[in-house]
Amino acid sequence: MTRAWTPSLVPDAGEQTVYLVLDCFDRAGCAWREADVAATDLETVIADLMSGQYNDPQRVIAFNTAERWADDVSEDVAREIRRRADRNYEDVTSSLDDFVLRHAGRERQLTLKLA
Repeated sequence: MTRAWTPSLVPDAGEQTVYLVLDCFDRAGCAWREADVAATDLETVIADLMSGQYNDPQRVIAFNTAERWADDVSEDVAREIRRRADRNYEDVTSSLDDFVLRHAGRERQLTLKLA
C-alpha cells in the first residue's frame, strides 16, 4: 500500500534556521507574525525587534526542518537585545523592554567596594 503525498506546511528554507516572533495586538489577540523567508534569520529578527517592528512581542521560536529541531530562544534573543542596546547606549521601546524583562530578568548592577 502506498501512502499519499502530503505537501509540507513549512516552507523549504533549506539548511536555514527560521526564527518567528509571537506578537500580540490588544483585543485582536496574538499571532505568529508573517514574514518573508529571507527575513526569518536571527539578525533580521533582532533588528526588527529593536527597530519597533513588533507591537508586543511575547516569544521567539527557532526551528530547522532539515535538522528536525525547534526551540524557544526568547531568553537568548532578550539577552542579545540588552547587550546591543547597552553597547550602543540606546534605550529600547517599552514593549521590547517588557519582552527583555520577561525573558532575561532585571539587569544586575555590580557593586564596587570603595576603600
